[in-house]
Order: sequence, then C-alpha cells, then structure tokens
Amino acid sequence: MLTTTVEAVTKLGRDDRHALFTLFRRYYDSVSFERFDRDLSNKDSVFLMRDPDGCIRGFSTIVVMNGTYEGATIKVVFSGDTVIDKSHWGSPSFAFAWIERIGALASQAPEIPLYWLLIVKGHRTYRYLPTFGVDFIPDWRKPIDLRLAGIRDSLASDRFGVAYDRDAGVVRFATSQGHLAREWACISDRERKRPDVRFFLERNPGYVIGEELVCLCELKRDNMRPLTRRLFDRGRGR
Repeated sequence: MLTTTVEAVTKLGRDDRHALFTLFRRYYDSVSFERFDRDLSNKDSVFLMRDPDGCIRGFSTIVVMNGTYEGATIKVVFSGDTVIDKSHWGSPSFAFAWIERIGALASQAPEIPLYWLLIVKGHRTYRYLPTFGVDFIPDWRKPIDLRLAGIRDSLASDRFGVAYDRDAGVVRFATSQGHLAREWACISDRERKRPDVRFFLERNPGYVIGEELVCLCELKRDNMRPLTRRLFDRGRGR
C-alpha cells in the first residue's frame, strides 16, 4: 500500500533529490544527476509515493504555466517524469492524488481553461490518458481534434523549439535526455495486441532512443471518466 503526498519541490533536501534520482536511474538510461536535478528544480510540485516504512517507491512532478492561445488566457499543467517501482505497479495512490491536485488547481481560477501537457517516453504512461480523460490527443479511436492540436503545437514549440516535430507530434532531441532502459522498453506480444499500445508504437517508434510523444488533454469536469470526475470534485472542494 502506497501513500502519496504532494510537496513543493523547493522543500526537497539534497538527500531526497538523490533518493529520487536513484529510483529514476533504475528505469532510465542516458541520465545524469545534474540534468535530473536541473529538471526537477524547474517544477513546482512533486508527488512522493511512500510505502508503510516511509521509503520512496515512486514520484512525479508538475509545473503550472500561464499562457495564451488565439488571444485567450489558458493555464497548463506540464508533467515531468513519473516513476513507480515495479513492485507497486497498479497502485491507485498516485493517480488519485494527482487528480485531486488537479481539481484544487482548477478551483483557483475556474474561468480559465486548464490543459494537461504530457510528453510520453513509454506506452505505460500513454495509457494514463484514456484512464483519466474522454477527449485528448493523439487518440487512436478518433480523428485528431484540430483545436487541441493547435494548442499542443503552440505549447510544444514554445517549450522545445526546433526539437519539436509538428508533423509527427514528437519531440526529438539531438541526444537522448533519458530513455527507458532496455528491460523496461521491451513490449510483450500480449501488450502489442492492445490498440492503444500499437498506436503509441506507430506514432512514436523512436521512444527507444528517447523521442517523446506530445499529448494534450483539457482538464475539465465533463471531460473526465466517472471516477476521475469524483476525485476532481473532491479536489475542487478542498
């Protein structure tokens, strides 16, 4: 059983940062503590998943950004890397805490549209999208929403510059900024039969060398699954 807490990144001590990196490098290659720590410092909040003994078994980060699109103000939640130790895959603790946090953020300025910008290194992360949301891009089940695509392209171009390939919807760095280690990048035959996994592989075959699929989902009540909506409402009420 994991317990997830949300803390300001600025409150993390050096030992905590090294503990997070130790977990991170079990699952990713082409990583360094310096780059990891720099990326971590550019985030607002960190979700810490701990076991009953208090050991960190997973983490994720977000930064909340303000922006505009076609003259209108928008707010964007940008997700950093998410790592959960394999022994705790399937635990709902992080997902529940994440959605409640999003509800709380949405309540701060309910009149401003809130979007989730997610860059995906692997198929397991991509599968969070249909668990949380109804409409998002890219989605294997339907044609792309052109308005969402426009927002995604604008945000990704601003953040990643020439590394963002608009036609493919993929970020391609000159050198890997971190990619799944071989053990975790391998996809079983059973997983390959899933339409969402096949779609991810078609859209981002370069995930094995660190290329990342850029995804966008509007974070609003009527764009959420029933359970997600209840957690979102709980967060808005806090």
